[in-house]
Formats: sequence, structure tokens, C-alpha cells
Amino acid sequence: MLRLSALYRYPLKSAKGETLQQVSLDKLGLDGDRRWMLVDEASGRFLTQRAVAQMSQLSALWNADGGLTLRAPGHSPIDIALPGNEAELRGVTIWRDTLRVPDAGDAAAAWVSQFIGKPTRLVQVPLDRARSTQAGYGKDDDQVAFADGFPLLLIGQASLEDLSSKVGRPLEMLRFRPNLVIEGSGAYAEDGWKRIRIGDVEFRVVKSCARCILTTIDPQTGVRSDDREPLATLQKYRAEEDGAMFGQNLVNDSNGRLEVGMPVTILE
Repeated sequence: MLRLSALYRYPLKSAKGETLQQVSLDKLGLDGDRRWMLVDEASGRFLTQRAVAQMSQLSALWNADGGLTLRAPGHSPIDIALPGNEAELRGVTIWRDTLRVPDAGDAAAAWVSQFIGKPTRLVQVPLDRARSTQAGYGKDDDQVAFADGFPLLLIGQASLEDLSSKVGRPLEMLRFRPNLVIEGSGAYAEDGWKRIRIGDVEFRVVKSCARCILTTIDPQTGVRSDDREPLATLQKYRAEEDGAMFGQNLVNDSNGRLEVGMPVTILE
């Protein structure tokens, strides 16, 4: 029997993830998932571990009111409120998308600037300012917050185990930053799924996930591997035109609630 074996949320794009037992969903995926982002103050361009490796050591906890608590080694924690209607709107760029979203204010900016080491702003995306998902996949009204292209990422536990065996050492699931982990399927079975149901929520499987250098960063230490693993191995046997594929991007077709242990049904 297929089951949902793990749930992860990443309140701040490219910061540490939260392990969850249950969570609700809205139009943009898991409640609170990648609703916040760091941007360069001057350019407004988004920041991630790809260029700022120390973000792997930044802990961001999502609060029930939509706010955020940031923690990092050597820094006092800071609680950041959800920006109100009066908040300044800041122009930001994430990949090819440009949008205007609420800025979290100067106190938050001072904290993240000290951590990053250069002038940085913290921004948040409300539902009514979300982006469209990657063109050519899914439906015209599919939306996403600050995730790269789609609201949700799914990985099969057996797929990680297969990759670990090929690399020759155990790999942490958080290295690949999924939201949903499925147990009980064969390795890479998720590549053939088109629609699934978990609990009462249906999901469309819209696109394989092309992996990048971020997978070579140890999620615990923030240290990048000298041997470029596991990306080097993925490129040997999972390479496609768009890159080395691992995991599947999903869109949820309804709101609802997920809980670890729920059965998973393959609909198509």
C-alpha cells in the first residue's frame, strides 16, 4: 500500500525546512510554504543557496498567523509579523518573473542583511499576488508562491534509496527539498503518475524536477560536496534535455488537509 511517509515545508525560500505531521493546503500548495523570500536590496533579485550557501543554516518557522520566526547561529531570533495592507510594495525578480510584493520592514531587513553580509530585504507573497506556474504545463489558472515553478514537489522513498545505492552512501531526503514523500512504490514509479489522491485531496503530476547544484549542499552543515554528488550520479542515468531529473512537480486541485500516514491512490 502506498502511503504519505513525510511532509516538509520551507516557509522561507532556500532556508531550512520544517518536518510536519499534518498540514492544510490552499491554492498555492502547503499553507505557509515558500511564502517568504530574501532579495538583494539593490536589484530585487531573489537569493538562494545556489549563490549564498549560508542560507542552509537559516531556520525559518512559519507561525499560525502567517508570520515568521528566523534563527541562525550567532544571531538572536527575530519574530516577523505578516505585512499589513499598509506595507511597502517592493519590485522583485524570481527567475523570469517580476512582481510587486509586500516588504517585511526595516527591522527584518537589518537582521537578514547582517546574516547575509550585504543589503538584503525580506518579502512575502499574499495569495492575490502569486505568480503563474511555468508556462506550458498544467492549467492556465495554476499559481505558485516563491517555489521555483510549481506549488509542490513529490519524491518516492524508493527513488532516494536507489540513488543512495548508486552514489554509495546514504543521502538525506532534505537535500532534495520535497514537500511530499511517498512510501511503498518502486523506484521512480512517480515518473509515470499523472493524477494521485492523498486523503481527500487530488493532485496533478505536471512536470519532472530538474536538479541543480543545490543538491550537493549538505542540509545539516551547509558544506558543498567536493565530488559534486549526488548531482554527478544523477547526470549519468537521469539526464534529459532539461537536466538531471529527480522528483515530480505537483499542483493540488483542491484545498484540504494532509497527515503523515495517509493512503495514496494512483488515479491515472
